[in-house]
Amino acid sequence: MKVFCGRANPTTGSLEWLEEDEHYDYHQEIARSSYADMLHDKDRNIKYYQGIRAAVSRVKDRGQKALVLDIGTGTGLLSMMAVTAGADFCYAIEVFKPMADAAVKIVEKNGFSDKIKVINKHSTEVTVGPDGDLPCRANILVTELFDTELIGEGALPSYEHAHRHLVQENCEAVPHKATVYAQLVESRRMWSWNKLFPVRIQTGLGEQVIVPPSELERCPGAPSVYDIQLNQVSSADFTVLSDVLPMFSVDFSKQVSSSAACHSRQFVPVASGQAQVVLSWWDIEMDPEGKIKCTMAPYWAQTDPQELQWRDHWMQCVYFLPQEDPVVQGSPQCLVAHHDDYCVWYSLQRTSADENEKVYQVRPVCDCQAHLLWNRPRFGEINDQDRTDQFAQALRTVLTPGTNCLCVSDGSLLSVLAHHLGAEQVFTVESSAASYRLMKRIFKANHLEDKISIIKKRPELLTSADLEDKKVSLLLGEPFFSTSLLPWHNLYFWYVRTSVDQHLEPGAVVMPQAASLHAMIVEFRDLWRIRSPCGNCEGFDVHIMDDMIKRAERQSPTHCGEYPCRSLSEPQQILTFDFQQPVPQQPVRAEGSMELRRPGKSHGAVLWMEYHLTPGSTVSTGLMNPLEDKGDCCWNPHCKQAVYFLSTTVDPRVPLDGPQSVSYAVEFHPLTGDITMEFRLADTLN
Repeated sequence: MKVFCGRANPTTGSLEWLEEDEHYDYHQEIARSSYADMLHDKDRNIKYYQGIRAAVSRVKDRGQKALVLDIGTGTGLLSMMAVTAGADFCYAIEVFKPMADAAVKIVEKNGFSDKIKVINKHSTEVTVGPDGDLPCRANILVTELFDTELIGEGALPSYEHAHRHLVQENCEAVPHKATVYAQLVESRRMWSWNKLFPVRIQTGLGEQVIVPPSELERCPGAPSVYDIQLNQVSSADFTVLSDVLPMFSVDFSKQVSSSAACHSRQFVPVASGQAQVVLSWWDIEMDPEGKIKCTMAPYWAQTDPQELQWRDHWMQCVYFLPQEDPVVQGSPQCLVAHHDDYCVWYSLQRTSADENEKVYQVRPVCDCQAHLLWNRPRFGEINDQDRTDQFAQALRTVLTPGTNCLCVSDGSLLSVLAHHLGAEQVFTVESSAASYRLMKRIFKANHLEDKISIIKKRPELLTSADLEDKKVSLLLGEPFFSTSLLPWHNLYFWYVRTSVDQHLEPGAVVMPQAASLHAMIVEFRDLWRIRSPCGNCEGFDVHIMDDMIKRAERQSPTHCGEYPCRSLSEPQQILTFDFQQPVPQQPVRAEGSMELRRPGKSHGAVLWMEYHLTPGSTVSTGLMNPLEDKGDCCWNPHCKQAVYFLSTTVDPRVPLDGPQSVSYAVEFHPLTGDITMEFRLADTLN
């Protein structure tokens, strides 16, 4: 059966209705999920298995039946571990129906249907009693409800409800306890993901500085965590100001509260500096003795860095303090961790938290609009002075006396650059209320309210009156649009250019002049796991899950800088898009092959866009520098690239000797703005 789905097209900007398979949402969920990564996380799986065995043994030693409640069962893996360890019965809860259906099949395939009951409900809807989902309360609670922040997937409310309604008092719990750790650091690079720095422009009249508005300076920011692979962050990018501090623990074997709370830890700074960022992670202990531990600690906090476990479903956290604050080596401070039922945030205090805790009890809220409009990488991109200088240099080559400039990008400073570099009149279009208010504040802080005209509407709806009946001689874009997920979604600029064609004067300059789609075949050090078949996980057959992941394959937006990879081919230009001309009516298709020049495992193709500002200036959203001899890659840290995982029945962990090239077929569809593609290893074409 097919269903109609409405969506705002990020490339064309139009609202469209698409006919999708009835499992469309499930495909999207699986594509975004980390199920395969979890199945490949051997450290996690082994520790859970050890903890479950120990919990079942403790219950059996007390002469009791082992009744297990498994909340968030997913594939049913932990329930099957429990039955294998001797549990008498397991109740496996899974709210996501496609996963619950898969768990039923996996449990049946492994021969555990008589010992495991899969319940397709949220755990808070599960009932206990003669006519309930469970005949009685369980005495072993097994869960995997954690995200990078520990509590962001609703672990606390789920545990709170389970202890009140579903499990016995003083039950066994796997994991038994979790501890959250924090470390205070100074980092200009990370701070640039949270605040707008002064932006400098060299003009004919000397240096001009774009200053951030006071509202942005004072804003505490958004409390949302920035999850990141800290193991890929160089120690040169931050200065440690404190030791690693255990901030708070949660005992899952006892009643858990989801109420708001704060936890203070006094510490003595190990160095002087500007306290800006809190790096955080957690570990879980699978047993009451704490002998079976699974840790998310980054490399510098590991007791044995050689045993560092790669995983993408649990990473590390970056939190930003409300304001940067100087600390002095040896002068005691208090770091306070606050949390509600789903969110954690931090504050720094000079005295005991008991005196000041009420000041920071409320979750911080962004009131400057910037943290609502710009995500963390976007802050970094705007603060990249080298990037600003490149745009400024390109603008100098196209600006002439009398230039009327129209800027089309969400929350962009290009309009300010154009003004300072000599444009006679500058218009900028902001389609959202948040971007409109933010840009108004930036213009006011820089005394540009009467110098730059800001138009609040979608650019396709511009009228001559909006432009004061003037023709545009320079159409300008980065381009950047907040709705873009995949690199080519910013081709929305091309559709805008087409819609405003009537407002362009003959011979008008469009910058960027063109764009191109590039691709390169790579071998990932670790990322291949998220789309790799598992087959057998700790002795259990999970092929059904492999089939689900295979059917759900999509291009994944990825910050490749966090996922080391080697290039096996040279970068190759696949498609070009001429912004000097309107969007064509007919599809644009390209076919070809990419020669594999280095030995390795062909995991996928990385794709990115390059924007050609002028004939001599190109901005890349992907590869930043020429490849090194070994194929090591340096990626644009501010932009997401797309990864197309190669479809092959060959295990991607095994090097391939046969294929010497990868073929591709890529097509741009002007009507929808979509780019469809297929990459294949050469020996799979027949």
